[in-house]
Amino acid sequence: MSQSSTFYPTSLTLQTSTFPSKRSRQRGLTVFATALSPSQSSSVFDHKDTEPSRPKRVMIIGGDGYCGWATALHLSKQNYEVAIVDNLVRRLFDHQLGLDSLTPISSIHNRVRRWKSLTGKTIELYIGDICDFEFLSETFKSFEPDSVVHFGEQRSAPYSMIDRSRAVFTQHNNVIGTLNVLFAIKEYREDCHLVKLGTMGEYGTPNIDIEEGYITINHNGRTDTLPYPKQGSSFYHLSKVHDSNNIAFTCKAWGIRATDLNQGVVYGVTTDETEMHEDLCNRFDYDGVFGTALNRFCVQAAVGHPLTVYGKGGQTRGYLDIRDTVQCVELAIANPAQPGEFRVFNQFTEQFSVNELASLVTKVGKKLGLDVKTISVPNPRVEAEEHYYNAKHTKLVELGLKPHLLSDSLLDSVLNNAIRFKDRVDTKQIMPSVSWKKIGAKPKTVSAYPNN
Repeated sequence: MSQSSTFYPTSLTLQTSTFPSKRSRQRGLTVFATALSPSQSSSVFDHKDTEPSRPKRVMIIGGDGYCGWATALHLSKQNYEVAIVDNLVRRLFDHQLGLDSLTPISSIHNRVRRWKSLTGKTIELYIGDICDFEFLSETFKSFEPDSVVHFGEQRSAPYSMIDRSRAVFTQHNNVIGTLNVLFAIKEYREDCHLVKLGTMGEYGTPNIDIEEGYITINHNGRTDTLPYPKQGSSFYHLSKVHDSNNIAFTCKAWGIRATDLNQGVVYGVTTDETEMHEDLCNRFDYDGVFGTALNRFCVQAAVGHPLTVYGKGGQTRGYLDIRDTVQCVELAIANPAQPGEFRVFNQFTEQFSVNELASLVTKVGKKLGLDVKTISVPNPRVEAEEHYYNAKHTKLVELGLKPHLLSDSLLDSVLNNAIRFKDRVDTKQIMPSVSWKKIGAKPKTVSAYPNN
């Protein structure tokens, strides 16, 4: 069976949403949010004398994804008017590759209906692809966002390294989608604040301290403050570097206001909002394509599989709890960049090596009666396995971030969650399956009959 035309998300017919007339929003899921009293969440009001104006409107692109869903619920609870824009392609990736979230997740339509029934708050929903500028334009004109939170990108380094087609898709989807968002802001909402999710992976692992976006350099007797050098280590990371350059340029050229959140590795499943009902549960990826090291280790411990450390295990990165992701986004929205300003915040709270994570999971797993062992497996990536790593992350703390640090109790919660759903684990997906050096030329999908 030919796969050449089946895996591209742009072939989906998900862009046929009808749009409510401006301010009417009485159709289906797109209705006006409940009016608020001045005493409720002052952060979402503009104050002129003592009278509040309308609540701030936040468009969350990629709001069906891991970070986006948690953020949408959190901001809605904080009395922002929220719209989710998503083409649902992340769910398609799972179908194509034979993957599934460890936690059962409801459809996006059931999710927003459940949120409405529990809280009385409406999250508007626009199904479509931001690479389609006509769809994005109509969405902007309909919702009129004050802020756009952009999670709507293919976010996996291994996925971008599977083969040529997925490398091309990653760069096209991420770079063109972000360019479309920038043009939509310029043409329809010029004062709108863009909060863009970047990645700490843009920096690579330089042998000097990593600053927050910019570095002051003295060279041949002259001094300048320049963007920090970028060393992306996959086609995914490189797409993020291209995004940052495009956003910085449009801030300078068009006066766009933007905040680039260079996020570390996120862990955890639950926030206060996702715990309210099983229909609001967030996804938990543990496979070799979308799963993070900590997620994989917790699932491996739960099912009795040795923890798989890639290579020497000295790879060090920044980490943060999903509860801190939503907190950081809210802080960025409540304290927007100035027109023409391109801010960069390093969004993480702690640094760990892979070996340190394995030790933490082993320690907590043994307290739960698990027999946890660790093995080293060949590293599928091209990366330094022992290196210096010291990244600055002060700007969000200065804005008021109150971090949730990786404690034994939190790991206990994540491990117990993995144990609870261990019958859903597909052990064939645990080991790495994508090699940076052996990247394929043709699209691949997982066979339903792996022994054939």
